[in-house]
Amino acid sequence: MSKKITFPYNPQFPSVADLRKRAKSRIPKFAFDYLEGGCNEGLNLSRNESDFDNIYLKPNYLRVGGEIDMSVELFGRKYSAPFGISPIGLQGLMWPNAPEILARAAARHNIPYTLSTVSTSSIERIAEVSEGKAWFQLYHPTENKLRDDILSRLKAVECPVLVVLVDVPAFGLRYKEIKSGLSIPPKMSVSNILQAFARPLWGIKTLQHGIPSFATLKPYMEKGMDMSQLGQFMNRTFTGKVDIEKVSAIREIWKGPLVLKGIATDEDMQAAIQIGVDGVIVSNHGGRQIDAGESSINSLIKLAANDAYKSKLKVMMDGGIRSGVDLARAHAVGSEFNFMGRPFMYGVGALGNDGGDHTINMFKTHLYQIMQQLTIETVSQFPDRLLEV
Repeated sequence: MSKKITFPYNPQFPSVADLRKRAKSRIPKFAFDYLEGGCNEGLNLSRNESDFDNIYLKPNYLRVGGEIDMSVELFGRKYSAPFGISPIGLQGLMWPNAPEILARAAARHNIPYTLSTVSTSSIERIAEVSEGKAWFQLYHPTENKLRDDILSRLKAVECPVLVVLVDVPAFGLRYKEIKSGLSIPPKMSVSNILQAFARPLWGIKTLQHGIPSFATLKPYMEKGMDMSQLGQFMNRTFTGKVDIEKVSAIREIWKGPLVLKGIATDEDMQAAIQIGVDGVIVSNHGGRQIDAGESSINSLIKLAANDAYKSKLKVMMDGGIRSGVDLARAHAVGSEFNFMGRPFMYGVGALGNDGGDHTINMFKTHLYQIMQQLTIETVSQFPDRLLEV
């Protein structure tokens, strides 16, 4: 009989749904809407989760099982579990100091945390608190000089993996953000101020840690820039399509592992292989860019079925995962590693400084249980348990 392993977490919040409910009661509505929102009518946001329900797994109860090992090797590093924390912009707006809370937890548990270009902690600060383990997601600037400076900063802190976001040629049309004033430029309306007063702990924590800002981008902003100028800066600095030429230029500069995030089609996968990147994250930006697109999991199913792709780069996934069962399903259809964003923000919103550790251990518990239930010992065995229907 194999030894049972436990991962301690708060039993009052055993699921993502429980964390979400608690987080919603602690985060101002305008910030929670930013976290939750999809583009347009939110159809692809819903598909990201519901399409997992069409994937079935089969057990093998009479098989003799051994010790379970959830670890996965990725880009020369062995991680304790096959999942990481997705990049999310304005994290500190949703819960004060969220990037540092999550980066520290990820480092403790030996899983990747990815910092967004437009998050609220700087490259240097996150490198410090994560002990140099954090990945970085680049919103490609319109000016190469700015791109090169960001890459130099990443080299200086020895960032282990660079992720280039490719699915934002234009910012998605998100109705809730427009109504709440969280489109660019952000604004604090009377309604938003009242919502903040209704969440006093959030307000106290915000005062302790300071008003959130785009910390990585501060060196490139003029001093005294007001909100309208900030909006102009963001539009001027990051509005533009990322194409083969731009990614190829980064490949020439960046000698470490390079990953493209936002891949969803054969055409883009083939281009990624042509450029020589090390991995892709199949993603639709959390349902925040194209409402008429397909779910991340359905895109993954098609792309991961091509063995020629997986022989040349790592095929990973982001989007819609809400449980260990979903993680198992993603691996069963071909994902080699997975990322989650909203669940970890729910965790921090619900439990503050304990939210990162809790959510990691919660997902480890879920995944460990489904591996026991299916009678497998390693993540690589999940495809053996895919039920073809």
